[in-house]
Amino acid sequence: MTASNQVPESALPRVHLKGVGYGGEDAWVPVARYNAEADEASSTAPLFVFLHEGLGCIDMWRGFPQRVCDALGVAGLAYSRPGYGYATPRPAGEQWPLSFMHHQATVVLPQLLQTCAVDVSRRPVYLVGHSDGASIALRAAAEVPLAYAGVVAISLHVFVEAVGLESIRAARVAFDEGSFAQRLAKYHPDPASPFDGWAGVWLHPDFEAWRMTDATRRIVAPILAVQGVQDPYGTVAQVDALRASAVQSSRFETLLVPSGGHDPHRDDPDAVIAAMRDWLLV
Repeated sequence: MTASNQVPESALPRVHLKGVGYGGEDAWVPVARYNAEADEASSTAPLFVFLHEGLGCIDMWRGFPQRVCDALGVAGLAYSRPGYGYATPRPAGEQWPLSFMHHQATVVLPQLLQTCAVDVSRRPVYLVGHSDGASIALRAAAEVPLAYAGVVAISLHVFVEAVGLESIRAARVAFDEGSFAQRLAKYHPDPASPFDGWAGVWLHPDFEAWRMTDATRRIVAPILAVQGVQDPYGTVAQVDALRASAVQSSRFETLLVPSGGHDPHRDDPDAVIAAMRDWLLV
């Protein structure tokens, strides 16, 4: 796949993941590969795995993975999690557990990599996550500290902030009124599948106490934290909390994007990719 020849998610191959649903159901998830020739040349070459945001999917990366892989000269892989995009949708009426990010990090991601013949013991695998995807990537690196070569955490969450809840409540209203649902329908055949799963967790009263800083203390891999200063879903306090907790990380670097909102990799992709290149080459 090249930057000028993006395959729409609806046309991508899907892989079968067994028992990865919250109720033990199987799921089919689309997978995009970038610079596959690098994979074919060496199965031990670095691989960047892209984990999308809480309302995202492969298509909503909008070409960013390809740009990263081209700039860094690496292979890449992106997938849509169950419930998102053209993956198996969320079962009707299912309420995602409050531990959904832990499940994605410890059940879904490892099986996805195994199914795609990615051996983390034989090649450096870097996780690039956005928003919920960043939290999932950090959790994965914390649970199996030696499995991943590094984490790029964009618009990360390691605790619940009031400003984020306000934005999610506003998104809930916009979705119920129809305007936001119509926008999401461009990427998700059933927009209620990801939205209700995501909002149902983040707006659950018991989730306000969620924190991940005890887990991030176990991360040993290098971390690059990217935060848009104008992000309505989280503040620089998220980066500060991660830095304070990730005391075992071999290297912690930060990029603050002054003009960036919740999608700093789209607001200023050149700055983010340059920071990733510098971080990788150290």
